[in-house]
Amino acid sequence: MSQGVANASTPKSSLLSRLADNEKLIAYLFILPSVVGFILFYAYPAIRSVFISFTEWNLLTDAKFVGLDNYNEIFADERFWRSLEATVWYVLWNIPIQTVIALFMAVVLDRFSDAISNLMRSVMILPWLLPNVIVALLWLWILDPSIGIANVLLNIVGVPKQDFLGDPDQAIAWIAMINIWRYAGYNAILIFAGLKTIPKSLYEAAGIDGANLWTQFWKITLPLLRPVLTFVLVTSVIGSFQVYDTIAVTTQGGPAGATRVIIYYIMDEVFNRRISMGTATAASVVLFLILISVTIIQMRFLQADQSDLQDYS
Repeated sequence: MSQGVANASTPKSSLLSRLADNEKLIAYLFILPSVVGFILFYAYPAIRSVFISFTEWNLLTDAKFVGLDNYNEIFADERFWRSLEATVWYVLWNIPIQTVIALFMAVVLDRFSDAISNLMRSVMILPWLLPNVIVALLWLWILDPSIGIANVLLNIVGVPKQDFLGDPDQAIAWIAMINIWRYAGYNAILIFAGLKTIPKSLYEAAGIDGANLWTQFWKITLPLLRPVLTFVLVTSVIGSFQVYDTIAVTTQGGPAGATRVIIYYIMDEVFNRRISMGTATAASVVLFLILISVTIIQMRFLQADQSDLQDYS
């Protein structure tokens, strides 16, 4: 009888053994929770939002199909175009300055010893670890025209008092500055990690050939950093088009609509101006198409699928 029991358990144990040895199956099981979460919380809401954008729905009554009326309405709305313009200005202020500062910080960081580098990276990541609301409140106090320390410092060097976030000509630039302060260190650490993948022998060979530091930076560092810079630029641009919390805390879209970006326009359509899920989701779909287009252009222009490192190997 014991032999029969042993024979009966052998197929079961061998099946479990085969399943345990199936690396592909195990990999699928590990990513299954993420796939389910993506479908439930990202894919399905995104597809449903496209359907909602073709309806008139105020959350209180049943949705009514209206075709392209919502898109025609937002394209005819001057507030939508002004919000899109404010968003573009924010991106133009934020991305170039943030990327240049992050690149400079990463290159300088790479020159220090490991001990000093580790200490500096710990300090640089702190602004990114702070919640956006806390950062916005901090800078709202610093830039306050009446009691803020910024005007006190400017007064010491003889610069006239500034309105900062209260000035329509300055507000969007200062919003960009706040987020540059928060994200530059984080992006610098990403670029620093990319610098560590560049073989030092390339710089030694270039130095022997007479190339100065500036030439080495343009001919070696920048080309070999392209994959990392592409990631930083793409994610930074996407995040910049979605800026909201800093503006919601500091300016609430003002002054005179100067900081009413596209996300603030969408939230305003849903919660403040009127309860219109149709026009709000239509604007969201337009923003999604803009981001897809900008990302594709960036990926093609920066040739993200290619690496110059293999040319040096």
